[in-house]
Amino acid sequence: MNDTTYARLRRIADQLPESDDIWAVEISGKEIIVMMGPAKRHGLIAFRIARQLNAQLDRSTPGVIAQSGAEVEDPALGIMRRPDVIVLPEAVLDEEGDAVDPRDVFAVVEVVSKSNPENDYAGKMRDYPRMGIPWYLIVDPRKGIGTVLSNVTPGPEGPRYATSTAYAFGDVITVDTYKIDTSGFPTYQG
Repeated sequence: MNDTTYARLRRIADQLPESDDIWAVEISGKEIIVMMGPAKRHGLIAFRIARQLNAQLDRSTPGVIAQSGAEVEDPALGIMRRPDVIVLPEAVLDEEGDAVDPRDVFAVVEVVSKSNPENDYAGKMRDYPRMGIPWYLIVDPRKGIGTVLSNVTPGPEGPRYATSTAYAFGDVITVDTYKIDTSGFPTYQG
């Protein structure tokens, strides 16, 4: 994607959240992806993950936090994503500009939505390794399962995650050196 095309998409994307129905927007593959507000359980899982990670980060890696809401943008690749949880140095959030550089991101977490699961399983699985993000955690409350992806390596269609570890809700999983207990994660069904 050339700079002019991405700049045009970014201008349009910046105007869209003014609608009450739109929670956030993303840009990938020359498309604007409109996201509606997440379901309550979606938000609860993201909160529980960030809380668990922050407790460990406070002890082991001062100055690094897990938080929600920041956009991660690589204009050269034509990608802007808004992870449900992002792990990065806190100081990055105090820098100039509106978006986070993906080179500052240690890990991202996506809680799969009811309405658009392919965004997390296909689009973001393609984009996050291209952006150089070392760890990607997918949490799927539709089925009570998930995947930890890591080890970015070259592939025929661009960088990809070479390591994939599946888990079920109830497992304690490892993302880098951090443990996440998934036993408190609800499914969308109950």
